[in-house]
Amino acid sequence: MSFSWPWALLALLAIPLVFGFWWWTRRRRRRAAVRVTSIALVRAALPGRTRWRRRIPAALLMLALAVLSIGAARPQATVPVATSNATIMLTLDVSGSMCSTDVKPNRITAAEQQASAFVKSQAGGPRIGLVVFAATAVVLVPPTTNTQQLLSALAGLTTSFGTAIGEGILTSLDEIAQVDPSVAPTGATVTRPKGAGYADDVIVVLTDGGNNAGVDPQIAAKEAAERGVRVFTIGYGTSNPAPMECSESQFGGFGGGPPGGGFPGGGFPGGFGGNSAGGNAADYAALMQISRTTGGTFFRAANADQLKSALDKLPAAFTIVRKQEDLASWFAAGGGLLIAVAVALSLWWNRTRRVPAPAVS
Repeated sequence: MSFSWPWALLALLAIPLVFGFWWWTRRRRRRAAVRVTSIALVRAALPGRTRWRRRIPAALLMLALAVLSIGAARPQATVPVATSNATIMLTLDVSGSMCSTDVKPNRITAAEQQASAFVKSQAGGPRIGLVVFAATAVVLVPPTTNTQQLLSALAGLTTSFGTAIGEGILTSLDEIAQVDPSVAPTGATVTRPKGAGYADDVIVVLTDGGNNAGVDPQIAAKEAAERGVRVFTIGYGTSNPAPMECSESQFGGFGGGPPGGGFPGGGFPGGFGGNSAGGNAADYAALMQISRTTGGTFFRAANADQLKSALDKLPAAFTIVRKQEDLASWFAAGGGLLIAVAVALSLWWNRTRRVPAPAVS
């Protein structure tokens, strides 16, 4: 818990001052003697309260003063808050290594299938956008709730050369800025206050390689962190050598490529075939650092099942954000209630009681 006005806590010093004044007045109180004709009459007139009853109202008033003093300092707590206003940017690697068959039938086909299943599971919920990157990044679908538009774009993914992870993150940030005024576009001055919590928007980066083009991903991650946008990263594929196979529709359409399609090394009729690919593993350390910097989470997916599991875990992180909540009103209400109880008890216990008249013999 933090305080917006911590200097107001100085009001707590009033508690020992009030207690000291009460103790001092009791010490100086003079005892008065009164002549009575009947001790029985005095006993009947006494309220019959025990000592602890006399002290309860005073203790409640002291507690109320403490609660109100804390409330005056404007306490704030970081609490999890459910939100349905999230924007999810799916940022997918479509470099040539996505043709590797270490994930069956190949990496890009498995990614299309699992990303499509994820989009369907979020139908009617948050906006989803689609960015793909190879040597550069391109927006295929701006943030939308149109599920069919997203599915059509995913069905037409094609590969190219290069892996520009940083460019993918920055492009996704700019798309989020188009639909969320609280997120500044890249290159603009960030005015988001520190401690404001995370934005409702997130970026999901799926890549099977290391950055080799464009902006350094760590610089892009800092840009996202300054805007409160979390980046969830998925390290995709294995490091095991596997044949490179993509259909004609999956190869060469994005970002340019060799005329007629096909990587150096040959192609097969009706599709693309290549030499066995080894060393096409994602840069796990870099992806983990991106997630740590932005407050996201890193997942490793060596096959289609693990990719499905990673995507299934994401919605809980998207729909729950942590925000600062002002608790001053709760402390004010609590202090007022304590004062009301103290006054009520004092009036009740000190109410005037009728003394029965003595019987006349």
